[in-house]
Amino acid sequence: MKNTKNTVTHKILRNHLVKGELEQGKEIEIKIDQTLTQDATGTLVMLELEELELQKAKTEVSVQYVDHNLLAVDNKNPDDHLFLSSAANKFGLWFSPPGNGISHVIHMENFGRPGKTLIGSDSHSCAAGSMGMLAIGIGGLDVALAIYGEPLRIKMPEVIGVKLSGKLRKGVSAKDVILEMLRRFDVKGGKGKIYEYFGEGVNTLEAMDRHVIANMGAELGATTSVFPSDNITKSFLKLHDREDQWIELKNENESDYDSIVEINLSEVEPLIAKPCSPGNVVAVKDVVGTPIYQSYIGSSANPGYRDFEVVANIMKGQDVAKNVSLDINPSSRETLTNLTKNGKLHHLLSAGARIHQSGCNGCIGMGQAPATDENSLRTTPRNFPGRSGTKEDKVWLCSPETAAFSALAGEIRNPLDENLEFEEPIHITKWETKKSLLVAPLEEKIAKTITLKKGPNIGTFPTIEKPKSSYKLTTLLKVGDNISTDEILPAGSKVLPYRSNIKKISEFVYNNLDIDYFKKANEVKEHCLVGGENYGQGSSREHAVLAPVFLGLKFILAKSFSRIYRSNMVNYGVIPMIFENPEDYEKCEMGQKIYINDTLNFLENGTATVDANGKKIKIKHDLSPREVEVINSGGIINYVKAKNN
Repeated sequence: MKNTKNTVTHKILRNHLVKGELEQGKEIEIKIDQTLTQDATGTLVMLELEELELQKAKTEVSVQYVDHNLLAVDNKNPDDHLFLSSAANKFGLWFSPPGNGISHVIHMENFGRPGKTLIGSDSHSCAAGSMGMLAIGIGGLDVALAIYGEPLRIKMPEVIGVKLSGKLRKGVSAKDVILEMLRRFDVKGGKGKIYEYFGEGVNTLEAMDRHVIANMGAELGATTSVFPSDNITKSFLKLHDREDQWIELKNENESDYDSIVEINLSEVEPLIAKPCSPGNVVAVKDVVGTPIYQSYIGSSANPGYRDFEVVANIMKGQDVAKNVSLDINPSSRETLTNLTKNGKLHHLLSAGARIHQSGCNGCIGMGQAPATDENSLRTTPRNFPGRSGTKEDKVWLCSPETAAFSALAGEIRNPLDENLEFEEPIHITKWETKKSLLVAPLEEKIAKTITLKKGPNIGTFPTIEKPKSSYKLTTLLKVGDNISTDEILPAGSKVLPYRSNIKKISEFVYNNLDIDYFKKANEVKEHCLVGGENYGQGSSREHAVLAPVFLGLKFILAKSFSRIYRSNMVNYGVIPMIFENPEDYEKCEMGQKIYINDTLNFLENGTATVDANGKKIKIKHDLSPREVEVINSGGIINYVKAKNN
């Protein structure tokens, strides 16, 4: 029986279904209309397209953004930017240069279209779900394959309806809504789920408010978040001269959702995520008085004009507290231009704010790092340990209102306790645009003449080996639950510039957990790792798999894996082994040998027993038959090449 559900999610999926049925847990293949890559992940994607010998992008729209590696302290980042520009020209992609802004907000303003599918090599690509798209953050290799013309293969998620009623109070904003979701469900509660927002409360949220909520669906571990395409969406497209691209998309039958979550916006209170997890959420009122060192406004999680305007309005005629750094990170050049034009930048500067260039900046550890053991309030999406660039950091996630009032006081303040006579952000009806900085794809005949411009920091794509019949491997590392990609392979100004150089970046693998990992990996060569629940949460960076593979990683045995990390493992031929009995995790130790007798039989049948220094451990996998073929082929590139030859 065919699925006849009419949620926005099901409508988009049906219109893009290439293979399979929309049954929960079943593998489906969907056509991808648009892709998004940023510079920290895009360099590897472009090397993958070169490896695939792509002639021209087969998607409707593909855009390469430069928004992460903006600091030019030597040649490495500028060389990468030139490489990415040449690759965009060669392969038929749009190009957004450094300083133009964060990929997600620029894409929403210029390319996002209701009813379309998008995947991006940035985990927060799900933000585009704010305008009625099905947008999924995923590993770069999957994005490269979509540009190459391959469908995306995923397991059909549950579709959870989030029914919003009421209206947010003054001093409470969209960031508090997604923090409420995290308070309820934590960082792995959304695994295998799509959250679709509906109800009368949705009509009270502007397009960029919806962006805030959809963006941080990634922190829930969700496949994506989806909003309807309605008159709010239409107004947003009109503001950016694209009203003709609007279509209406909504669900009219609540029973079509697999289950429903209800949130009364009128009852949402200011919330804050304490260090060091987005799921460590408490009420702001419970931590009032905590001294702060920094208050940081911006990032892909709060990129809208209103997120900066509300801070400017609160700051008007005021001064930032002494010894507090108020860091303003404009999300796009257009946002900065309009803040300047409307006089809001003056309020920020007069109050003592520090204005940084348009980009991801401190969110990814590229500048604005806080002092050791000092509290930093941020409107960013993540506060994983060390992500800010400071190893012993104390990053709190909150709304712009909470960050602003706290910056004035020098300590955490509850907006609802403050004088709320500041002007509410207005509904923008006039927007000064600057489209000329976006570089359009070249004509195909010209593109064919382009040579990729590779500086000395641009490496080659590593060779991926097929699995052996058996392994006896040393366990180089055993870690706990919710290990993030920031802990597996750090970001920041020291590491990010090597994203196009796998050999060099591998020197930083697990530095935050075991400084000797690189040395030990070079000594033992082939090895394995043991992890807890939700291993690999966080960003889409496939480097967090590929760099360990370069050092000899063959399999990871864990209680469970995050969605994107697991997908990246399969793409690079790393076997995701799962404890059949989670208690057996306690039998594993660093330095012990784990022996699997018949790898190929395990891949085929799904279960096996391994020997860990004489202790028997039952393992399983949840790979689809196609994923088993991918691993047996030595990764997805070898699999696709063999299939197409």
